[in-house]
Amino acid sequence: MKTYFLVLLFSILAVSCSKKVEVKGNFAGGSPLERIEFIEASGVATLPLTNIGVDSKGSFTGSFEAPKNGMYIMTYAGKQAMVYLKGGQTLNISGQAQNFPQQFTVTGDAKNNNDLLKEFQKFFEGYAAKVNVGEMVAQDEATFLKTIDRIKNDIEKGIDAAAKKTSADSEVADFKKDELHASLLGLMNQYEMNHGLASQNPSFKVSKNFRDVEKKLEGDTDKMLRSQPIFRNYLLGKLSQDFQTFATANNKDGKALTSELFAKFINTKKDLSQLAKDYLLGFVLSSTDIQQGMPAENIAKLDKVIKDNVKDAEIKKDLEKVLFVISGPKVGEAAPASKLIKQDGSSDKLFDGKGKPTLVMFYASWNPYISEATVPVLKEVVNFYKSKMNFTFVNVDDTKEQFVKTSNAMLKGIPGTNLYGEGGLNSQVAKDFGIYGFKLPSFIVLDKDGKIASRFFYNLGDPEIVTVLDKVTGLKAPMVQPEAHLQND
Repeated sequence: MKTYFLVLLFSILAVSCSKKVEVKGNFAGGSPLERIEFIEASGVATLPLTNIGVDSKGSFTGSFEAPKNGMYIMTYAGKQAMVYLKGGQTLNISGQAQNFPQQFTVTGDAKNNNDLLKEFQKFFEGYAAKVNVGEMVAQDEATFLKTIDRIKNDIEKGIDAAAKKTSADSEVADFKKDELHASLLGLMNQYEMNHGLASQNPSFKVSKNFRDVEKKLEGDTDKMLRSQPIFRNYLLGKLSQDFQTFATANNKDGKALTSELFAKFINTKKDLSQLAKDYLLGFVLSSTDIQQGMPAENIAKLDKVIKDNVKDAEIKKDLEKVLFVISGPKVGEAAPASKLIKQDGSSDKLFDGKGKPTLVMFYASWNPYISEATVPVLKEVVNFYKSKMNFTFVNVDDTKEQFVKTSNAMLKGIPGTNLYGEGGLNSQVAKDFGIYGFKLPSFIVLDKDGKIASRFFYNLGDPEIVTVLDKVTGLKAPMVQPEAHLQND
């Protein structure tokens, strides 16, 4: 009996501490080529946490580790919806594919909290239609602050009413109130910047009372920073004019990256906490400079900015990960020796060591237009370079059976080695090369020694990849029309 009690206790603790979210549902009328992804909405590095397939009937099932309780972006068919999730929950979703995201139903453990979001949204849409921001900016300060207080009280009552009606968790109502406060702070920042012009009083300055209201709305700034991207936008808005002045004065030759300049600028702001500096720099890094196709020089600069300036371990880890995913393995390093399998189940690797360079393609059957746009161009590339180069096609479909079916049908007759990353996008090869759904299909070149010889490419008509292929093979390709590109949307 004692042993049974301990087992039961541990199982309860395991469930209560679990971060795994189980997802299942159906979008009637959906295409089996569509995928469902979940992205943690408050993070600085917004990489998908999972990529779930949809079957021919529109049904789907999967799971992922939720890093925190909060808002998550759910993407489907190029559209987005917001859902509130907690670790250990089961999320059941259903609806008509054509109506997403305007209409869908959440059941399971996550129902009440997401019902609150829906209920509040109905209230808010009606309320927001009555608010005229332009008129507010023109009000005198005392009237404006009264308006802010009235809006705050009205909407908080709306949140409380929605929470009571849906029996949602108190933390969701608190989250929505923090979101409201961050939005009101954004309005106050607009007022401070624009009231002088609107009132034809260029010397206008806000009062101490205005600052006190700001301070009260900011509340627990660390909590707001961690959970509310809107709050970070508010802080960035307050800094924008000073940063523009700083950037102009400190980038005379125009060669500095925005992130380099912002890192120097933010370090002059002694009134900001280190956590605030980390989050704001993270936002600037991910929204301006970290992008596909970065030259190696920029990658090195951004890596240094992150290592030298970001102190929070979690934020630093996330930024380093997104930089790696977007840029890929470093040129000159040995290619990862990831485990891969052939159609017959035997093991193989990307590079066979036979002294030829290799063009590696990562792909999946559900990539849009891959048969129509990618494969025809790939055939031309293979036919031209095949005397001096090997070709490896790495499939990251959900199952080995789908890999066999896809590679036999799609790549039939194209010289090359067909391999599978077991586990698809969760495979070791996907982790080693930073492969996510948005990077498919993609190409990377290995030299004759099995070292990385290029960045990732998404377009075989890109002059840069043609230059790399010519260099590693010694051949000279004919000019490729720029419009002969791969669809990677």
